[in-house]
Amino acid sequence: MSLIKLFKRKNKKVLFTTPSHSQSFFILNKLRQFYKFDISETDAHDPVTALDNAEKWAAGVYGAKYTKFLTNGSTSGIIAAVLACVKPGEKVLVWKNAHPCHLNAIKLAGAEPVFYDLPFIEEWGIYGPFDVSTLNSDEISAVILASPSYEGIVSNISLISDACRAKNIKLIVDEAHGALYPFSEKLPQTSIGIADFTVQSLHKTAGGLNPTALLHSREIDPSPALNMINTTSPSYPLLMTIEANIKFLNSTRGRKKLDELIESIKLLRSQCPNIEFYGDDITKILIKKAGLTGYELSEQLFGEHNIEDEKTNAVSTMLLCGIGTSKKKIQKLKTALK
Repeated sequence: MSLIKLFKRKNKKVLFTTPSHSQSFFILNKLRQFYKFDISETDAHDPVTALDNAEKWAAGVYGAKYTKFLTNGSTSGIIAAVLACVKPGEKVLVWKNAHPCHLNAIKLAGAEPVFYDLPFIEEWGIYGPFDVSTLNSDEISAVILASPSYEGIVSNISLISDACRAKNIKLIVDEAHGALYPFSEKLPQTSIGIADFTVQSLHKTAGGLNPTALLHSREIDPSPALNMINTTSPSYPLLMTIEANIKFLNSTRGRKKLDELIESIKLLRSQCPNIEFYGDDITKILIKKAGLTGYELSEQLFGEHNIEDEKTNAVSTMLLCGIGTSKKKIQKLKTALK
């Protein structure tokens, strides 16, 4: 039984259970449908079976040995991955400017962080990819890296994975911003099946609700680690949306929509010769304009065209696109840039 079918069957009952709103009392009326699907594990077998089947199905879609649904964002996935493969006292290689969850995961594991630097691309004001030569220590037990970066810079995960395996180092890839990669050959290669652990945020680019995410494992079962940090009362509406989200991304309709997005951005780039574009991931529209700082470009886009970017630095501006970015929105940006 799928999670969606389970919810439909549950909602036919008169429930004297938690949660106390009983799918009918709405503090926030706009969220009434969310309340209707907010059930608890009243049957110890059926909901567990439904979720287990959904996660096994998802693992097959992604080509992972284990895929786990996360309702606490990629943060919980990173923490679980570290707890699953790192012992107290061991050393973990981590970027000194990484997302806070990277260092927090190491602390929770009782491990020792060893910090590395990333090359800085001055002409764009962003950091570059992970250099495999950084793996120059035999004392490291694991390495955490983000690929793609916020701005769409992708590291060579295959090369890094080979180097890690040669040194018996576990590779944890924060692919939070690359949740669309498994569904298009026109995007960079996903690290799923290559890295030991891959974490993806569905809510960042793949159309998911905050804070839905996925943890994929190549061979180690992350369930024991997740059980240590996750609530025993997960949000079933969010779990349901994760299943539906993956089904859409993997469908003919979903892949077509993603392909249309990529082609729209390609057309945008070809028709705006006055703008410089950069990055490995076309869905992260990283741009700069001669004569303008990144902040000035951002201010003009917002002040004159009502277009708000995702992230800006002194040199460049990044506009984030996802599965929900419409052709109309891309057209409006193209008009503004031209």
